[in-house]
Amino acid sequence: MAGIGPLTQDWEPVVIRKKAPTAAAKKDEKVVNAARRAGAEIESIKKSNAGTNRAASSSTSLNTRKLDEDTENLAHDRVPTELKKAIMQARMDKKLTQAQLAQMINEKPQIIQEYESGKAIPNQQIIGKLERALGAKLRGKK
Repeated sequence: MAGIGPLTQDWEPVVIRKKAPTAAAKKDEKVVNAARRAGAEIESIKKSNAGTNRAASSSTSLNTRKLDEDTENLAHDRVPTELKKAIMQARMDKKLTQAQLAQMINEKPQIIQEYESGKAIPNQQIIGKLERALGAKLRGKK
């Protein structure tokens, strides 16, 4: 290192500061009280729906009024009586239990119970499986 002059540092000083407070931190009670003590201006705004469990647009809108005025009774289709009886009769003719029939068509026994009691929503795929397993026509004209 002979012949080289004195070493000098040419770096800029680095200053590390805290981040500016977030909006939530500005609303903190401690911060607000400290600002009051320091004499700073504090603005408070009352929100119209503050503290309620209602949405901002809770007033009756056009869509809700349409729904309220709609008197149409919407219900799912149920298994017709003819189909219930046809399934039961075909199953009895083959001497099958509901569980055995359900296993044949790869469905739960509860499905067969619902179809025979009339509580099920008709599914054409399941009815088709039942027709093939029982060897009887369940839909349409006989």
